[in-house]
Amino acid sequence: MALKVERVDTWVASLEDKPGNLAAKLSALAKAGVNLEFVMARRAPDKPGTGVVFATPIQGAAGCRAARQAGFKKTKSVHAVRIEGPDERGQGARVTQALAEQGLNLRGLSAAAIGKTFVSYMAFDTTADAAKAVRCLRGL
Repeated sequence: MALKVERVDTWVASLEDKPGNLAAKLSALAKAGVNLEFVMARRAPDKPGTGVVFATPIQGAAGCRAARQAGFKKTKSVHAVRIEGPDERGQGARVTQALAEQGLNLRGLSAAAIGKTFVSYMAFDTTADAAKAVRCLRGL
């Protein structure tokens, strides 16, 4: 099975670091029918009392409107690529080595395997780097 590789828009929102704040943001999206595939939330160590949540995909007029009302915005600084493929030993090493050979530096990486499939989200610094990564990884 070949890798499925695609660019994805990443949405980001600030959080107050208190119970229920992330749940409120995610609930607003769920009520609008948004079906998220990826969510990552963390505290902001440089801004005590705050955090940040990244989510994708958010699509369609109703989903985008709900996201904006919940404080999300499409980020212009994180250029993400979604990779899906068979969960095989060394797959992560193979993918990251191919990117390194193209001179591509990762800003961030998240990956998980469920059953026989892995999914990874990789972030790059520029649109051009993300596009180059897509071309590179589709050739694996």
